Amino acid sequence: MADLDLLTQSLARNVKRWRAERGFTLDALAARAGVSRGMLIQIEQARTNPSIGTVVKIGDALGISVTTLLDYERGPRVRVVPADQVVRLWRTDAGSYSRLLAGTEAPGPLEMWDWRLMPGDSSASDPHPPGTVEIAHVTAGELTLTVEGTEYRVPAGASVTFEAAAAHVYGNTGDVPTELVLTVSVPPPAH
Repeated sequence: MADLDLLTQSLARNVKRWRAERGFTLDALAARAGVSRGMLIQIEQARTNPSIGTVVKIGDALGISVTTLLDYERGPRVRVVPADQVVRLWRTDAGSYSRLLAGTEAPGPLEMWDWRLMPGDSSASDPHPPGTVEIAHVTAGELTLTVEGTEYRVPAGASVTFEAAAAHVYGNTGDVPTELVLTVSVPPPAH
């Protein structure tokens, strides 16, 4: 089965499973996630490949990591993610990308990402749930992080932490590729 088909099937199964476990109706999850009921139905029936933004919103609304939403097996406590199983969820024609390296629940979702932003590229994110924290470590180039309209320059070798309950943009305004490792910690959902 192709990677994308596997992801589509896993996402369908896991959204249904976690929605049931949380006791959410389709309408309730749609409202919490800010996505249409129709989109959720298509996702649960494995009839669409939603954007990473939509997957993140659904994960945030369910209080689980993107890794858990896309995981096709819940295995033992130790989970090694081989390099060939790292999931690339976002990319541009210029060569920018983000890869979900690993994730777990601790006690809320905790994810580690590998990002590459080519010169001039950017990726915007809607606000995450209150209490969400992101930590980025820039390994090459310079990151231009914009949080609530304020730009922060983070050069190679430097790190940045911020509360991600605000709209934010990861960008590269330089002339060389920017590479960074990003960790996202989302609090567990309030029941």
